Amino acid sequence: MTVLPLSQPLLSEKQEELDIQDLQGLLRLDWKIGKFKLWSGFYTRIDQVFIIWGLICAGIFLTAQFLPISWYTQAIVWSVLTLVGTMSMVVFTWFWVSVERLRWLLYGWVILMLGTVALTDMGIFYGWGAVLMHLCPLWLTVSAVGYLLTAWGVRSRTFLLMAIIHFAGIAVLPYCCGWQFLTTGIVMAVSLLVLAEWQWDMRQSIDFDVLTPEQKLFNQTQQELRLKKKENF
Repeated sequence: MTVLPLSQPLLSEKQEELDIQDLQGLLRLDWKIGKFKLWSGFYTRIDQVFIIWGLICAGIFLTAQFLPISWYTQAIVWSVLTLVGTMSMVVFTWFWVSVERLRWLLYGWVILMLGTVALTDMGIFYGWGAVLMHLCPLWLTVSAVGYLLTAWGVRSRTFLLMAIIHFAGIAVLPYCCGWQFLTTGIVMAVSLLVLAEWQWDMRQSIDFDVLTPEQKLFNQTQQELRLKKKENF
């Protein structure tokens, strides 16, 4: 079993020498007004999923905190957004998880998200007080479990830290009085956007049979470039 890569920083600037599974669907942004640069960066499909979920989480919990919309309407909106996020996650990450032999992790996240939104909906529509009173701890717990699974799958201390942050968020909630939804939204959304913006630690990529010999050779070259860059740094 591969151990956690203790030599890697938890978060660092993104590496340019990407493997083939990271280059697929890569999004590069270079927003400018004249010569003034507004935003510049690149985002893999994994990063894009983090951004999608970050925006969804922010929208859901900020709406619950600030807008006078009925719980029934919110439940429908939450369900639609969760389905959109889940479908996007499957489509965007399928090649990556196939190469990295992490399809089980994707299945785990799908089960966690759909199961939790189903439980949330039943709590709202059937008036289950135990669920309604603990919606924020519920979602933080589910996210923390997902991060623990991810930490195990990719051997990452960064995702382990994210799980700890979410569990810590649960401990803080009782002190937030009427701001629990805002606190939950901040913890979940900011964590996802940080993961999208920075390079997190993980084990070495796996050369699986879904890659052609040319793609495996490309990944090997990219890995050598990353090692050489690290040594020079």
